[in-house]
Amino acid sequence: MKYFDKNKKAGEIVVYFFYQTILFLIFFSFFCFGENKKLVYCSEGSPSFFNPQLASDGPSFDVSAGIYDRLVEFDEERKSIKPGLAKSWSVSKDKLVYTFKLRKDASFHHTSYFKPSRFFNADDVIFSFERQMNKKHPYHLVNGGTYPYFNSLNMGTLIKSVTKQDPLTVKFVLKKKDATFLINLAMEFSSILSKEYADHLLKIKKPESLDFYPIGTGPFVFKQYIKDSVVRLENNKNYFRGSSRLGGMVAVIVPDSSVRFQKLKTKECDIISQPSPVDLPAMKKHSRIKLVGGKRYNIAYLAMNVEKGPFKNLKVRQAVHHALNRDLYIQAIYQGYAEKAKNPYPSNLWSYNDRVKDYEYSVEKARHLLKEAGYEKGFNTTMWTLPIARPYNPNGKKMGELMQADLKKVGIKVELVSYDWPTYISRSNKGEHEMIQMGWTSDNGDPDNFLRVLLSCDSVSSGINMARWCHPSFDRLIKKALLVVDQKARSRLYKKAQVLFKQQAPWVTLVHTYDYVAMLKHVEGYNHTPFGSKSFYTVYFKKR
Repeated sequence: MKYFDKNKKAGEIVVYFFYQTILFLIFFSFFCFGENKKLVYCSEGSPSFFNPQLASDGPSFDVSAGIYDRLVEFDEERKSIKPGLAKSWSVSKDKLVYTFKLRKDASFHHTSYFKPSRFFNADDVIFSFERQMNKKHPYHLVNGGTYPYFNSLNMGTLIKSVTKQDPLTVKFVLKKKDATFLINLAMEFSSILSKEYADHLLKIKKPESLDFYPIGTGPFVFKQYIKDSVVRLENNKNYFRGSSRLGGMVAVIVPDSSVRFQKLKTKECDIISQPSPVDLPAMKKHSRIKLVGGKRYNIAYLAMNVEKGPFKNLKVRQAVHHALNRDLYIQAIYQGYAEKAKNPYPSNLWSYNDRVKDYEYSVEKARHLLKEAGYEKGFNTTMWTLPIARPYNPNGKKMGELMQADLKKVGIKVELVSYDWPTYISRSNKGEHEMIQMGWTSDNGDPDNFLRVLLSCDSVSSGINMARWCHPSFDRLIKKALLVVDQKARSRLYKKAQVLFKQQAPWVTLVHTYDYVAMLKHVEGYNHTPFGSKSFYTVYFKKR
């Protein structure tokens, strides 16, 4: 093939080469230097909502963390609160009034389905909290009206009012002191939505779209969701903290951990969630892959629904705890990347009570307790097994089979059941299960985030309390701790609560795990935290 006519002038040839060189450099820069290249994140599950007010699961938060902002953010390095949409705040002497001064430069996303006419202001803050706390609010019952975090933390009865002092000043008045109020505002459920967009949807009679076609102020803009397949987010060039160095983010839904690893090796993914412990040694040796992670504030547990059948009986619950060989699970499921749990949160979190006595693995003790409870011949029951890999449990099906075999030894015959992830969450929130595999990763590093969110009486109605366990003495302890500012005094109360929890055994406390994210080595800027959701705002591609 001839590239040049012999009669072409030398000058024309030079010009031709010049433009070809420019095009090559642009191409090379795009693919090798990575500016504005989209991040491909392979996730373990589909989001249940695109509004974190309604969600309680990691796949939802991994996406929503990039779409929304909150008044305050958690500073992982300093273990403190830093400004978000609020540039500053003040607290009254009696700890009942919080006044926030808002940013004036935060703009909501412009999308194909909505074009905002104004910047973020106090009206948006009021809307975002009123929707959750006011049962007469036009959006309160939209898409189910269940606000798991908000209700578990009893925010509706804590907050007396949220009022606008001026367009850029909001005042929260509380009914009583709460030592966790400010830190809870950094959690995903406190994300700020657009009131203008909500009003628009009411006008066109599509209010349900608010939670599936999101408008936020965050670094990424929602573009598309193909159910159980892919979520596409674009870069928000008008982000008040500065535009991301990524062109956007594509979250590909890949439930199988081995398939996620294969896609990472073939460069179809830049980052993958929840790598299987079995694959970690191979990942560590791979020349193009790196692991980021470590110990997290998490817990894997088996909850027994105390509202149903045999599990109403304390001795049955204690028998189940004795019957399960957790040391075996640590080797078979986690390949040693976990430690046995005896309390509802790990030992690296303040107020951990190491004096609590754990349940040893003992088939004999389990049978004896079942006999005392009136179930000498055992009973039939069901166990829901996790359908996707989670930081606290990478293989719910395999763990279920091991548990099934252990419980059979003491006469408990277990049928294993599972559903797709959104169904698993929604049906368990309604208490339809008997036993269920679940777990938790802290949102803010406060013991309250485990004890009150997962185990309070309020969290039964919100659905997050999978054991459906409401113990008045336990509840009094954790609520009393909220009124105390001094951490040592709070710690004493939480230690007493852990003793009660262990005696009553609403869960089998399984393990605390080491959690990793695997990525290609040219991915930089990812900040792995001991908390639940992932943020990709700071991620960029290293020049190669």
